[in-house]
Amino acid sequence: MYKVDLNSDIGESFGNYKIGLDEEMIKYITSANIACGFHAGDPIVMQKTIDMAIKYNVAIGAHPGYCDLMGFGRRNMNVTPKEVKAYIIYQLGALMAFAKSRGIKMQHIKPHGAMYNMAAKDRVLAMAIAEAVYEVDKEIILIGLANSEIINAGKAFGLKVCNEVFADRAYNPDGTLVSRNLDGAVIHDADLAIKRVIKIVKEDKVTAINGTDIDVQAQSICVHGDNPKAIEFVNKIRSKLKQEGIVVTSISNFIR
Repeated sequence: MYKVDLNSDIGESFGNYKIGLDEEMIKYITSANIACGFHAGDPIVMQKTIDMAIKYNVAIGAHPGYCDLMGFGRRNMNVTPKEVKAYIIYQLGALMAFAKSRGIKMQHIKPHGAMYNMAAKDRVLAMAIAEAVYEVDKEIILIGLANSEIINAGKAFGLKVCNEVFADRAYNPDGTLVSRNLDGAVIHDADLAIKRVIKIVKEDKVTAINGTDIDVQAQSICVHGDNPKAIEFVNKIRSKLKQEGIVVTSISNFIR
């Protein structure tokens, strides 16, 4: 039986600025990646997002990024592995405190934006992230780009890891994501994205931007909530997965 998790990056509003469709998106996902105040989010938003996750029985995880509110954490930053490790520990600690105040545990951690993409290729950076998670809580599942250095680093530290794929992003032939600065990086056709998702889950393959098929493993599918059609998109994906006999459930239910 095929099993897969649906995750989304939420809790990314800040003060009076609202980003995403969290209140609707959370009804369809099984795992929520919650911003921890560095690239987005604030204490009030973090608390509110956790409360929403509890209401809809959605597993929670930290979504730490670079300290880059202006760039929404999507700008590459020249920081040392020691600094990255400290950033991860700091942000993990913040969300863990909110979770503990509500009597729940964090399921996972997924780095955000530039940190995620850089660590997917940079083993030293990936190891710093994995080491931070290992030192804070060895039971937290580390989510990273499928077959990337983040996954390798997590395994090196004996962590539980989760291979992630993206429903609405294009892939390079080497398995990395196409830069958002390039045409075709984001897939807006819901039917095409759903077809790709089914192929990934059932065949462990995705068609790269050059037309070649590459091997990927999908344990969690990320759907973005900052697209105007995001809710229709995730609803269709979930419905199609069910039609195909694929069980949609949080990663803690099948990654041990």
